[in-house]
Amino acid sequence: MDKKKVLIIGGGASGLMAAAVSAKRGCDVTVIEKNARPARKVMITGKGRCNVTNACFDINELISNVPRNPRFLYSAFSSFMPYDTMALFEELGVPLKIERGNRVFPVSDKAVDIVDALVKYARQSGAGIINASVKALEIEGNHINAVILDNCERIECDALAICTGGKSYPQTGSTGDGYAFAKAAGHTVTALKPSLVPLVCSNNFIPSLQGLSLKNINIKLMNGDKTIYSDFGEMLFTHFGVSGPVILSASAHMDKPRDKAYKLVIDLKPALDEKTLDKRIQRDFEENKNKDFINSLSKLLPNKIIPTIVKLSGIQPSVKCNQITREERMGLVNLLKNFTVDITDFRPIEEAVITSGGVNVKEIDPKTMKSKLVDNLYFAGEVIDVDAYTGGFNLQIAFSTGYVCGNSI
Repeated sequence: MDKKKVLIIGGGASGLMAAAVSAKRGCDVTVIEKNARPARKVMITGKGRCNVTNACFDINELISNVPRNPRFLYSAFSSFMPYDTMALFEELGVPLKIERGNRVFPVSDKAVDIVDALVKYARQSGAGIINASVKALEIEGNHINAVILDNCERIECDALAICTGGKSYPQTGSTGDGYAFAKAAGHTVTALKPSLVPLVCSNNFIPSLQGLSLKNINIKLMNGDKTIYSDFGEMLFTHFGVSGPVILSASAHMDKPRDKAYKLVIDLKPALDEKTLDKRIQRDFEENKNKDFINSLSKLLPNKIIPTIVKLSGIQPSVKCNQITREERMGLVNLLKNFTVDITDFRPIEEAVITSGGVNVKEIDPKTMKSKLVDNLYFAGEVIDVDAYTGGFNLQIAFSTGYVCGNSI
């Protein structure tokens, strides 16, 4: 009996997983990857260290880290959990470690080890990988007969999986091709926007804070008076605004920032309530009572933010600490607990970690990742309209949907 001929467009995390699983099940699998090296995007995840998954072993907790269409992933996660991902890479010879926030990395801190293991897994399972670009799908009725490559070569298939990723980081090959293929097959693609993306701020003090990294801070993302999201962790000021883990996660809760009154309220001292912080400031002022106010804050704050805090406090920089009124001091406490920046936009989608939006989940069977519109078409990974927070959850989505897709094929 002839083997089922399977084509997979995209050799990223989801595509290589789907390829390996379907090849193991006896299919004749070819991955079509337009980059010379597969899994280019995996290479840059986790700042080149590859946050491969999250050691979150409770499915409801896993689902709670997916803000967009979480229930769609219930079946995929049930089929292939983070502990399955971890076991697979350990079996492939990549020892793993768990860091803060249950983030899982290779012990080597090298993303290339994960990439090499994925490619090896696909090849050892019997899948082939070719370096080519797909120009079009050959569709007859509700069946895909073949793909047409850029060089006009035609490759026939019994089943096709679109695993092309999103539109973020186009230099890694994710240029949105999959959305065009899905539309050509009759699928709906929801509105695309950047997610897990740095944010642009309009405050005039932002450029002076460029390069300042803050650890152990609380943030609240507000739309007018309403808190949309809160988090604790690290962030970074840049020349255009703010970035870093808590900022990227906050961006997943935003929509059309140009049209809304979004602001970020940062608690610079979350370990101290207002009363305790006031006592701490009083003690510092007492120690520096004959010093200028601007020279009294170095034990409390990073040097880079002091001039901004002094300016926003309204207290004269040269006033002696023993002359600062209680009212001024309480204003300073409030400022440190509610340091606010105004958000005006996302950075471009090219700088986003992932794309929010994609192939409509109502048109895909969540148990199989099979199209409900085309009888031999499947999807996996970021091309689908699902996305999660930072911390390894998006790669887990790629592995889980890739696994189900490959198994179903």
